[in-house]
Amino acid sequence: MTDSPSPKKPAAAPVAVDNGRVLQVERRDFTQLVPENRARVQSMRGFDDCYTDIVDYIIRCTHRIWDERDVGLIYTHYTHNCVAYTTLGTMYDRETHIRDTIQRLAEFPDRRGMAQQVIWNGDDVNGFYTSHMTHGLGRHTEFGSWGKPTGRTFCTRTVADCMILENRIYKEWIVRDNMGPLVQVGLDPHVFAQALAQRKFDSGETVLDLSENRRLLGQYPPESAADLSIAHTEGEAELLRWLHRIYNQRMFGTISDIYAANCQWHGPLMRELYGVAAVLQQTIKLVAMIPDAAFVPQHICSVDSEEGGVKYAVRWLIDGHHLGYGSLGVPTGHHLSVMGVTHFHVRDGKIIDEWAVYDEFSMLVQLKLAAIQAAA
Repeated sequence: MTDSPSPKKPAAAPVAVDNGRVLQVERRDFTQLVPENRARVQSMRGFDDCYTDIVDYIIRCTHRIWDERDVGLIYTHYTHNCVAYTTLGTMYDRETHIRDTIQRLAEFPDRRGMAQQVIWNGDDVNGFYTSHMTHGLGRHTEFGSWGKPTGRTFCTRTVADCMILENRIYKEWIVRDNMGPLVQVGLDPHVFAQALAQRKFDSGETVLDLSENRRLLGQYPPESAADLSIAHTEGEAELLRWLHRIYNQRMFGTISDIYAANCQWHGPLMRELYGVAAVLQQTIKLVAMIPDAAFVPQHICSVDSEEGGVKYAVRWLIDGHHLGYGSLGVPTGHHLSVMGVTHFHVRDGKIIDEWAVYDEFSMLVQLKLAAIQAAA
């Protein structure tokens, strides 16, 4: 038999750059995300002329500040009293934000933060809310907070949630996986966490030990219904119901109903898991480590995805005590508060992708600080 020529496949339709809609990140090259001479497609009252929509704004200004090194743009893109909540502390003014940026640029000069997704809501009258997920890649090449440089590479995932009005960010939540890079460059996270906890204690910082959380009140069972007051759409409300059933009612079998059989889970330390069984085990492991945990969503937003379905961003808190075994070692009983952001991709009623970002290193620092506090 002789080989017959294969029929030609039709050429794939090009991804439109200027389709009159707000940009989406996933299928575009960087040059398409910060286009030149693109008409403004969204009302952007008070924003600089170069920004054509809110996604262009958050990606372009981040690149200008971090990659082009125009750190001074923070003066025109943040309010003077902007509060930035991070997993390792809070910054209460613009100058602290500038100092922190310069320090990171000096310590990791070849780091690049590549946008993966921007999920948003709002408008230029009431303000925008963006949830901007990036992959940060670089090398530990300079002396700084991590000590003597190792020269080793790292990759980490970060989500920055921002509240923005008239070109300025006035509130921000930064959830960075700090544990992953520490392990990747060869540092002992326990030693590093102990030193950071001691500095926090010496500066007067303490850990509050709250006896009860929102999940349970006395001897009552968990709330039967999820709090849907932050939802803007029925899809967002349904996702909040799913999360409440899994995390607060401990109905872990729900995962088998709402995740696609071929789902992917992307987590801290750049873990990549596949399939419902892996997601189920990972979820149980997190709750087992903080078995009295309350899962409290703080914000949710969503956008219709060009890839099909809807993408959601949920910023959340987990509050409880270190009463179970897990990645943090032997249970200490100390209080733990975990801030995280999760992006979901839901299509045909099933979660097909989940990006969970929270910082196991910040949890370790809390335990070290509580131990120092108890000993004192």
